[in-house]
Amino acid sequence: MNMISSAPAAPWVPQSPAMRVLTERGYVNQGTSLAGLDSTLSTGSVPVYVGFDATADSLHVGHLLPVMALRRLQQCGHKPIVLMGGGTTRVGDPSFRSEARPMLDDEQISTNVAAIRGVFERLLAFGDGPSDAVMVNNADWLDGLGYIALLRDVGRHFSVNRMLSFDSVRSRLEKQESLSFLEFNYMILQAYDFLELSRRFGCKVQMGGSDQWGNIVSGVDLVRRVEGHEVFGLTAPLLTTSSGAKMGKTASGAIWLNAARLSPFDYWQFWRNTEDGDVGRFLRLFTDVSLEEIARHESRCGAELNDAKELLATEATRLVHGDDAAASAAEAARASLSGGSAVDGLQRLSVQSDELELGVTVVDLLVRANLASSKGDARRLIQGRGVKLDGVTVESVDATIDSTHFETADAVRLSVGRKRHVVVALAGERFGGSHLRNQQ
Repeated sequence: MNMISSAPAAPWVPQSPAMRVLTERGYVNQGTSLAGLDSTLSTGSVPVYVGFDATADSLHVGHLLPVMALRRLQQCGHKPIVLMGGGTTRVGDPSFRSEARPMLDDEQISTNVAAIRGVFERLLAFGDGPSDAVMVNNADWLDGLGYIALLRDVGRHFSVNRMLSFDSVRSRLEKQESLSFLEFNYMILQAYDFLELSRRFGCKVQMGGSDQWGNIVSGVDLVRRVEGHEVFGLTAPLLTTSSGAKMGKTASGAIWLNAARLSPFDYWQFWRNTEDGDVGRFLRLFTDVSLEEIARHESRCGAELNDAKELLATEATRLVHGDDAAASAAEAARASLSGGSAVDGLQRLSVQSDELELGVTVVDLLVRANLASSKGDARRLIQGRGVKLDGVTVESVDATIDSTHFETADAVRLSVGRKRHVVVALAGERFGGSHLRNQQ
């Protein structure tokens, strides 16, 4: 079994450009043999994979770190393999979860895989070249496995004692939480993925989040036992903010990467609201800004740090949503802070004309727009004078929007505080910044 290594520490210094970049930018947590991996990455273009189960129609910020690590490796000439878990999604990874994932049918899994692909196409270059990324689906080999053959050829290499020792499994058992036999097999299936990718693509490295350590080590061990090849595992750190909060989670839920789930404007705002102590770290991890420029921004403090936060927001949004969406989101944010009326980057909330005949309560609109987590939360925001319509404070929790609000404009801005906004518009209408009411 390969020696398990922690994050690089003196006197070991990475020699390959790829390991230097991964280390300097903060992507390295644990590796099965960091020195061996460093040496392998110095030999030419090396295939490296990260796996993603299709449990939703979008990835979220929590998935972004290993994708960015793949991007760094491709920039250094290595070959990313994006493995979609069309097969393993049917099983569900139990790692550090208190309950089983909901079961999805094949149609929903296929829909999710198609929706997720767009994010990878922005972050990685796909093609037929030696360092071009490829996307594969583990259903291609898992669906054809015979149960007896799997037990005989793969299962015999796994020790149940060792499987029970991994934190991802042990934590469920220690808390006396149910762990189905189906979920228990997930580790074997993920290890088999590494074996198949090693055979099909010459894959030598699996990367993932720190919660995947047990699964990754099992795959490294299986390839060594069956093929006699040395392969490597590498995990990225579990990200928390300076205040200790889990990265990528907010009061309103996950920070999704697909615009259909979360508008580019709200994505931009998420990064703009980064805590002061995290700006430099997140610039290194989630943007292509040079280390030299990041160092200059890290030397700033107080109000001057806002420029670095805007840079982080714009560059992070550019990578996931493209140049135009990033520019529009930044402009909309600047306009909202200055009282302007630009709306191109703002989330749109449609209302039907028949709804307006009776009036739609501001409370309901806040919840529908995800500006409030519940009606009670919406009422508290209004009572705290934190809600505005077209720049005018909403005074009553019973306030409504009706057809009179659209007599001279086809859109109304609904705001919570200075940074959170949506544009409420009639369904089917097109609008631009000039179609909003004047801000006060």
